Amino acid sequence: MSDDHRSFHILLVEDNPGDVGLIRRALAAGKLRTHLHVAHDGLEALDFLTHDAGDSGAQRPDLILMDLSLPKLDGCEVLWQIKQDPLLLTIPVIILSSSQAEQDVLRSYAHYANCYVTKPLDLEQYMALIGSVQQFWLTIAKLPRNGNHG
Repeated sequence: MSDDHRSFHILLVEDNPGDVGLIRRALAAGKLRTHLHVAHDGLEALDFLTHDAGDSGAQRPDLILMDLSLPKLDGCEVLWQIKQDPLLLTIPVIILSSSQAEQDVLRSYAHYANCYVTKPLDLEQYMALIGSVQQFWLTIAKLPRNGNHG
């Protein structure tokens, strides 16, 4: 199937219902077919990923969008666990955080984040940001298919 007709699966790890709604709207406004799976905390995200990784019939996400400040298990710990798992480490993880603190940026990259983006406060900028992330990661960047890993 060509990428023009491919459906992309995105795991959003976000506990703020407002942000979930905005991201859902922004993805729906894009030209790509996406299926959004939402985990509301770090443990739910790992459960989703490890269940999918072990189930040959399950859909592995093409991309993970994750907040840092999560209940139960923070984003950096989830990120670290994803990047230590040979079945998951090739999934790009984009950190979407309201924090602009340099320590959060450094910690995210030290835990192998593929990208760190600060959430804008302006609604139009937020929608444009998600559209840009979708455009770059799902059309420009070359992603592994069907869970292939090294």
